[in-house]
Amino acid sequence: MINADELSGREKTHIDGGPIGIAVLDDYQHAALSLADWSSLKPWASITVFHDHLAEADAVVARLRPFAVVCVMRERTPLTRDILERLPSLKLIASTALRNASIDADTADRQGIKVVHTGYTSAPTVELTWALILGSAGHIASEGGSLRRGGWQQSVGDDLSGRTLAVLGLGNVGRDVARIGVAFGMNVIAWSENLTPERAIAAGAEFVSKETLFKQADFLSVHLVLSQRTRGLVGAEELSLMKPTARLINTSRGPIVTESDLVEALHARKIAGAAIDVFDQEPLPPSHAFRTMTNVLATPHIGYVSRGLYETFYRDTVANIRRWLEESRTG
Repeated sequence: MINADELSGREKTHIDGGPIGIAVLDDYQHAALSLADWSSLKPWASITVFHDHLAEADAVVARLRPFAVVCVMRERTPLTRDILERLPSLKLIASTALRNASIDADTADRQGIKVVHTGYTSAPTVELTWALILGSAGHIASEGGSLRRGGWQQSVGDDLSGRTLAVLGLGNVGRDVARIGVAFGMNVIAWSENLTPERAIAAGAEFVSKETLFKQADFLSVHLVLSQRTRGLVGAEELSLMKPTARLINTSRGPIVTESDLVEALHARKIAGAAIDVFDQEPLPPSHAFRTMTNVLATPHIGYVSRGLYETFYRDTVANIRRWLEESRTG
């Protein structure tokens, strides 16, 4: 059994149970225990929930060394080859969502570590994308701040109807974002390397070239999976094609957009603004330019942080761990 006193000095919640140690990582909102019934695991396991985040590999290893099961929330704590090879007690990684590129699956397999996943829906990301588009167009954050400080109207918002929504990537998220754009009366265009005109039309969009996508965009929304092919896909060259009145929205993955190029474009007012939920480094460093730039609306990667999806994540995680424990006992 893991003794919580051995983990003193760290923000955590501990529930005593059986001899198998379970670590729940990066529970920023103290939500994990309230959104699923973990009591079914207590006869077999002790559960320690960590509410803070560790970025350094050595610190992650030191924290996780006693545990047989580690529960990770999306890609908040990457489990790299270096980390996994230093965790001889680890037997199960319970990850949320359908896939997790930050887990070195090959190393896990070589180490005999099983990796399991949960259900997922992209609806919260679609909803946040539109919250960011509307918030950026209407200057909602700055106008709300002005009101709290005793001020009144200070800016003129941008219209959506009749403007061009450019969707970079027309998969599960991009497709629904495009359809909502049509409902707002927007002209919707789309491009990705594998997109076809037929698939674009099915989502209410027009298939265009990559260059046309950036040139015609009033609002350009990024919806691609991060890969070697998409990393840095949006850089200085692409941003230079955009109108000075255009806005970039990214709820996908930070490294798809070259961050330094975006910062430069925003500083120089080469584009009107950006609304961003994802970053190269997360959590975002306190001194990062995005925290203070007046033409940036930034949120802390909350595109999947909704009560319904969290319930799916944690309930499926508990079910996955229980199934593994039962298999281990009978195997």
